[in-house]
Amino acid sequence: MMHSLTRRLLHRNFYNKANGCRAYCSTKIFDAGQPTAASHPELLKEGEMTPGITCDEYISRRKKLLELLPEKSIAIIAAAPVKMMTDVVPYPFRQDADYLYITGCQQPGGIAVLGHDIGLCMFMPEPTLHDVTWEGNTAGVNEAQEIFKADQAKPISELQQMLSGFLGRSSEVFHNVKTATRTYTDSEFFLKTVVEGKVKDLSKYTHELRWLKSPAEVELMRKAASIACQAQLQTVFHSKIYPHEGMLAAKVEYECKMRGAQRMAFNPVVGGGPNGSVVHYSRNDRKVNDGELVLMDIGCEFHGYVSDMTRTWPPFGRFSPAHIELYELILETNKECIKLCKPGISIRQIHEQSVQKLYKGLKDIGVLKNRASSSRTYHQLNPTNIGHYLGMDVHDCSTISTDRPLQPGAIITIEPGVYIPSSFSVPERYQGVGIRIEDEILITDSGYEVLTGSMPKEISHLESMLNDYSPQTEAGCIRTAASS
Repeated sequence: MMHSLTRRLLHRNFYNKANGCRAYCSTKIFDAGQPTAASHPELLKEGEMTPGITCDEYISRRKKLLELLPEKSIAIIAAAPVKMMTDVVPYPFRQDADYLYITGCQQPGGIAVLGHDIGLCMFMPEPTLHDVTWEGNTAGVNEAQEIFKADQAKPISELQQMLSGFLGRSSEVFHNVKTATRTYTDSEFFLKTVVEGKVKDLSKYTHELRWLKSPAEVELMRKAASIACQAQLQTVFHSKIYPHEGMLAAKVEYECKMRGAQRMAFNPVVGGGPNGSVVHYSRNDRKVNDGELVLMDIGCEFHGYVSDMTRTWPPFGRFSPAHIELYELILETNKECIKLCKPGISIRQIHEQSVQKLYKGLKDIGVLKNRASSSRTYHQLNPTNIGHYLGMDVHDCSTISTDRPLQPGAIITIEPGVYIPSSFSVPERYQGVGIRIEDEILITDSGYEVLTGSMPKEISHLESMLNDYSPQTEAGCIRTAASS
């Protein structure tokens, strides 16, 4: 009975104009609870498990993880939990990056066990008729093997019984600490393994695999970056007519989703005027006044891979002299740090170069004055690192040190900035100013590729765009983007 509920009958009507007759055909398209090549041929090609990533690549990831895991150890990876906004309203679901990376399953409720002797065994949720009626179909045991290519698949109700055998034969157990679920952590067998000191965090291995992107992953990240650039460009135009943080946040999200993004990577940071000096400002509830800048930090997610970029501009078309002083310093730092990007250098080394550049520049401008306290003051005005790793998560692969020499396939951000609160003791013309310029950088064999290079950041370009803008200009850009 339940199996029939997971199948959907699509009727296609074909009309033969020549003889005026109608012919009907019915094709059973399987609904696996997420897009497949059969159900969504516009998204997936034959042989892909998720858009852009083949079944073979997922199988290869599992083999590589097993090669990293110690002999006689197992990995337990749980899907992300469903988080609730109210007692009956869930937040939009986003899959845990490690679970998605290994299984390809975008749905909640599952637990995967990976071992040298068992391969990939997926324990799948068992929805009731009520669940299917209210929430739709989900992947089950059959789909785990047919679509996700698991070596074994069992209903989640059998996990406890099988876990005792898995754990009893294992010298070490690695699991995803951040998504650990009581479905297995409350098991007496798991608790006994914890007491014995055999349980460890899996992320040091999964992050090692995720750190360097495959060619297919790079293409997805290029697309995510391209969408973000196009969306932010349209939002810059929009800001001249609607200079309000909330409206700009709505505009950029609309433009991202209209270009194929599934969601934003994070709540857009749209800091107008003094709000730009708040590094991760998120209220987005203020009007931007004439003479102020707006700092917009945005990113979108495209089939599991995210973008992250920032631009700062004057919605009314002109940077003030004080703005220009600070902006040119940040832009020069951005460019110089990007030129440093190549195999062998680390994020920390690039950061140290950025600190020297910004520290000297802020002293020359007159923002930093007192020699004895200027170092402490600098870190108040720029408390951030120059960048971070980027991939399936915004701050990706957190277990990989920023001291690690970069390699081809790594993707990082370069994001120098300065954040001067309105109450800070600096000349008044600099008070309440926040500026950040952030780009995404792919490390290549010969150096780097700027994935967000299509979004202007030169003062002259930004001012020209805004001052030459008309509603017809925006409409033309939309048509151009849609046709490309």
